[in-house]
Amino acid sequence: MFGFIKDKLKKIYDQVSSKVSALFNRSNFDEAFLLELKTLLIASDVGVVTTDELIAALRAEIAKLKTQDAVIVKQVFEELLIAKLLNTNDREVMPEVLLMVGVNGSGKTTFLAKLAYAASRSGKKVLLVAGDTFRAAATQQLAHWGKSMSVEVHIGRDEQDPAAVMFDACQRFIAEGFDHLFIDTAGRLQTKVNLMKELEKVRRVLDKALAGRPVAVWLGVDAMLGQNSLRQAEVFHEATKLDGVVLTKFDGTGKGGIVFAIAAQYKVPVIYITFGEGVEALKRFDIREYVHDLING
Repeated sequence: MFGFIKDKLKKIYDQVSSKVSALFNRSNFDEAFLLELKTLLIASDVGVVTTDELIAALRAEIAKLKTQDAVIVKQVFEELLIAKLLNTNDREVMPEVLLMVGVNGSGKTTFLAKLAYAASRSGKKVLLVAGDTFRAAATQQLAHWGKSMSVEVHIGRDEQDPAAVMFDACQRFIAEGFDHLFIDTAGRLQTKVNLMKELEKVRRVLDKALAGRPVAVWLGVDAMLGQNSLRQAEVFHEATKLDGVVLTKFDGTGKGGIVFAIAAQYKVPVIYITFGEGVEALKRFDIREYVHDLING
């Protein structure tokens, strides 16, 4: 996967992978090496706590194995990184019903369009729902995507209650025999209380209208903002049970370690990454390929 998009993510590999790989081209894996590795991991947004855990574990493994073999040390570190991201590949990658949440500008609307395109290309009938009724630009954006891809978009009235829009969309989803229902939501809610109430209402409506069908909730996180993006999105994590994360705008940044911070903070997997504006600029996140490419440059 990541070999395919290396050209598009050149800055990530130049700024992160090449530096990590270069650290292992030495013969002495001492405290100076560990300090350099720690500094690089924090700079690439792995997160302080996770970085400290990784460094402590690597130090212990080097001492246990009594080795200064670069190949072995790199393999050990690779497995430690993979362990931090376990269980990220066992989720449904194309759920029947998907509720997308995240702050405005996080890329969730564009992601839903890309996912709908991928589903339609595989012969599935998709209904996109413009659930952000308070921001006309979001509705227009989704409508434009739908028209360009020949994918149906359900649009409510301006400033209509989002839950009412979703109820109508659910009825249409069932009545017209769609395979997938992908729902966009507002990201402009200002307080945790308002967000909690809105999401609780939406979930009640979906559960009732869909007669108990499972609803996957994914969070859109802007990779370019790194830790700042995580802090902005924290309120969504507290407001609803998340089933996965979509890491958007993954091009043009050296902060490739953000996936580890996500795993540590949210305890949920990264399902997809997006890396451009094109409708096909979407990739399933794969742990082993990501980690291998990250530390091998």
